Parts: sequence; C-alpha cells; structure tokens
Amino acid sequence: MTNILIDEAEPVTAPPDHELWDRLRSGDHLALGELFDRHADAVHAFAFRRTASWSTAEDVVQSTFLNTWRRFQRNPPGPLSTPTARGWLLVVAGNECRTLARTAARIRRLVERLPDPEPGADHSVDVAQRLDDERRMSAIHRAVDRLPRHERETLELVVWAGLTQAEAADALGVPVGTVKARLHRARRRFPDLVSSDFLQEPS
Repeated sequence: MTNILIDEAEPVTAPPDHELWDRLRSGDHLALGELFDRHADAVHAFAFRRTASWSTAEDVVQSTFLNTWRRFQRNPPGPLSTPTARGWLLVVAGNECRTLARTAARIRRLVERLPDPEPGADHSVDVAQRLDDERRMSAIHRAVDRLPRHERETLELVVWAGLTQAEAADALGVPVGTVKARLHRARRRFPDLVSSDFLQEPS
C-alpha cells in the first residue's frame, strides 16, 4: 500500500489593521478592500443608528470607504496609533451621515424614479420589520440629536459602535478624560430625552 503524503496548508493569518493601514498609505487598493470586509458591518450599523434608514446607511458605507481611498490618495494620514482602524472609519462615517442628510431630498427623488422590482416572493414581513426598526430608530435618533454635537458623537462611538473610551478619544482627537466627561453628561441627559421623544411619532 502506497503512503501518500498530503501537505497541510498553513493557516492564513489576517494582517492586523496597522499593516493594512500602512499598505493603504502606500497606495495599495487591496488593503482598502480588506478593511472594508473587516469593518463595513460596523460602519453600516453605526450609520443606521445615525440616520434611522437602512438605505441611507448603505450609502454611508459606500461613501465612507470611497472617501477614505480619496483621502489616502490625496493626503495620507500618519501611521495608525490604535490596534484598529474602526474608530477612524466611524468618524468618517459620521461626516458622511451629515453630508447625506443635507441631500436627503435629492436621494429620495432619485429612488422614486427607479423602476418597480419584478414580482417575486412575498417580503412583506421583512419590509414591515425594517420599517418598524426605522421608526423606532428614528425616535431614538431624534432624542440623541438634541444632545450637544460633541456629546452626541462620543455617545455614538462608545455606546452605539462599541469603541473603548481610549479608541474614541483617539478617533476624536481628545484626551480620554474628555471622553469620560462627555459620556457622563450625555448619559445623565439621555433618559429625559428618551422619555420625552421616544414614544412620539414623527410629525
């Protein structure tokens, strides 16, 4: 009986974010694709909480990574100073949310001109769930939007996106103590905001 030796493939280790970041700084577009695969879901979740719209959140994801590529091509930032690029990307996503909010009417008109989809499976349950998610998220968003901008951004990064206080501080360019103080004030105000807005339907 012949013995057949089978070479076992070495496990592929995903490169850390700082390595992808350095590759991106040198113009490697494949590094951006790997960062997209790693962080797109976090950016999407963050954008949905900011906009209360699934479709707008998808737009934010695309524009976040597109503008990240443009930024690295035009004026690359310095080396990554944290273990993950997530905080940096979420700050970019926050800027994109504000930009898209200013052009929301134009986007809605564009969507309305798209042709209706072909008849297919009944997705009414999924659609209803998505609409309910958007309604509830919109109520929360109205409450959070009444916070001062610097407190709102800090709350979004730490509470919604799950960054550590140190990661949020690095992404926002402020000391950790400032992040802690902002969170304390935001959490103290937020229950009153929710109680006054959460159950109200949009006018």
